[in-house]
Amino acid sequence: MSEFKLYSFFRSGTSHRLRIALNLKGLTSEYIPINLRTEQHLGEEYRKINPQGFVPSLVTGGTVLTQSPAIIEWLEESYPNPPLLPASMKDRATVRAMAALVGCDTHPINNRRILEYLRKQFGASEDQVNAWCTHWIEEAFDALEVLVKESNSKGTFCFGDTPTLADVYLVPQVESAKRFKVDLKRWPLIQAIDENCSQIAAFANAAPMKQMDAS
Repeated sequence: MSEFKLYSFFRSGTSHRLRIALNLKGLTSEYIPINLRTEQHLGEEYRKINPQGFVPSLVTGGTVLTQSPAIIEWLEESYPNPPLLPASMKDRATVRAMAALVGCDTHPINNRRILEYLRKQFGASEDQVNAWCTHWIEEAFDALEVLVKESNSKGTFCFGDTPTLADVYLVPQVESAKRFKVDLKRWPLIQAIDENCSQIAAFANAAPMKQMDAS
């Protein structure tokens, strides 16, 4: 029996990043799909688990953990090996900055509830919604490509030759970019990192279309 229950939606970027982190740590979970398309996350039953109605939620023992950055930080502290952060404080700050570029400045303004608000409150067309998403993804990837290039630890991944927190955040954002038909050729380093990650089972098995609720 699994130690964790993971409430997740296959296409949710925050759920995707948590699945990667769990896999990298070698942790298994009972997967419980929450269908965002039918607004199951807004129902009374799920609100009892997560009052905010967001995914993912991770249940361990009698504790419900919410907000993917907090959950992943808890995982890093509770299961430190293999680490998702480098050894030195300076390098950890660099990796956290790369992750935050996605997690704080890009994903939140492109997630489903924001896009639904643009559609319903401002009458945005699908072309306008796609343009919105493309703009913020391009802005983020332009900056991240530079950060990776200028890193003092150039390697196979965002920082060095082992996956870190930065890769955990980047890969779901690349998946989102592909969904919005953003041409990734503009960012060869990001493209290469995504390809390298896809060769690792922890990333491949966390991919949206590998999940039980994918359709």
